[in-house]
Formats: sequence, C-alpha cells, structure tokens
Amino acid sequence: MITSLQNEQVKRVVALHKNKGRAVNQEYLVEGKRFIKEALIRKAKIRAIYYENNKEVNNLVEEASSLGIPVQEVSNSVMKKMAATEEPQGILAVVGITPADWQDISGSYDISPAKNGGSIILILDNIQDPGNLGTILRTALAADVRHIILTKGTVDLYNPKVLRSSMGSVFSQTILTSKEPDQIVNFCQRHNFSLVVSSMEGESIFAAQTEAFFPLALVIGNEATGVSEVFVKNAAKTFSIPMFNQVDSLNAAMAAGIFLYELRRQQGFL
Repeated sequence: MITSLQNEQVKRVVALHKNKGRAVNQEYLVEGKRFIKEALIRKAKIRAIYYENNKEVNNLVEEASSLGIPVQEVSNSVMKKMAATEEPQGILAVVGITPADWQDISGSYDISPAKNGGSIILILDNIQDPGNLGTILRTALAADVRHIILTKGTVDLYNPKVLRSSMGSVFSQTILTSKEPDQIVNFCQRHNFSLVVSSMEGESIFAAQTEAFFPLALVIGNEATGVSEVFVKNAAKTFSIPMFNQVDSLNAAMAAGIFLYELRRQQGFL
C-alpha cells in the first residue's frame, strides 16, 4: 500500500491535474466507479489503477487486474491527494493519451449520403466551458457522431471537468485537438464535406432540407462570440435554431444537441 504523499507515483498522478502535466506525460486521470467501468468496457488505454480497499470498488479492481492492468492500493490520505475531485470515490485510473490526426478520420468515411456513421463530423470552435464540451461529446456519441475536431483555443479535452461531463464518451470517439480553422476548412474541401455553420442568421434547421449537404461538417461556435469568420466565409450553408420570447442564444451544448438530432432525424435515424 502507498501511504506516503511524497511517493513518486503520487507526484506523477497529481501532475495530471494540470494541462502541462498531461502534455508532458501523455496521460490523463479518470475517477469514480462509473467512469472506470466505462473505461474498462470501452477498452481505454488504462496504464494503472489506484484504489482504496473497500467492497464498492473491489470488483473493478479484480476485473482490471484480470486484464493485466497494474493495480495499486493506496491510503485514504493518498487517494485524496491524487484525486482531482473533492469527494473521491476510492478509485481512479491513469489513462494514456492516444493523439489523433487527420489520417484517423480521412479513411473512416463512406461519403454516400445514405450512410450514417461517417456522414457527420462535429467541429467545436473555441468552446471554453469544460461542462459544455463534455456534454457535447456525450450528446454527439448518443447521436452516433464519433469524429470530432476541436479548434486551437478550445478548453483542454482532458480537463477533469470535461471528462466527468463526457461520462466516458471520449473512449469511443476520435477527437482531433488544437487544429486551426484554415486546416479544418482545407480538410473538408479535400474530402468533400459540406461545411455547415450554426448561426443566428441562418435558415431554420427545422425548415431546411439538409440531405444535399451530407456528408457534412457541423461547426458549433464559442459560447459568447460564435463561429470564427474563417468558417463563416467558407460555409456551404448556415443554419439556425428558431427561438421565441426574444431569447437570443442557447447554451452551446444545448444547441449542439438540437442540431445533431435534427440532422439525424432528417436522415431517418439510419
């Protein structure tokens, strides 16, 4: 059992609370029974599990150990030091980052509009709120959108609040990070994806006929400033969500969910 707060393993895990530590070690931290269960089910690259000995987590520890994942018991004080949450559940895991790049999505698509899994790429442009980003990722996976591009300036994908809000969806998605808008536009043009932008000035998504734009790349913009001008200038189409009672905007996660599910509805949920 690790009991010392000065243990090198403890220091390494604590470093993962910050962007710099995650970047240097190419690892991130996930916490809690449900999240780690998701990681095991979805075959995440778990490098180690740390736990307090109690019956609520022992089944997970045994399962991880049977899969060859290193497990290490720690004291309560060490668990509190390692955890990024105020009330840790007695188990956390260190997961390796597998960077994704253009080739990881460029070969994944059948560009026929009748095909589902590869018909939508989601582009998240300078999203700042960790809860919003995590919720969008979870919603995207529920809508079978597995390929996502984050622009440079978007909140860190492996921020603990992002991960908690995503509830494990990151384990089943290919997510490119820190991409410039020009790079994304060029990618879409080369691979015949229609660039579709969310905007207050666009045509109502509910009145539009979106079939002609598939396969498409949907851009959801920053909570305050909207979509970058580069995307607006190169958009094949701009869509909006109609609103009543002089409401002028929606939470980015809510807007993303509405757009994605309306696009899937128009595909017949195929």
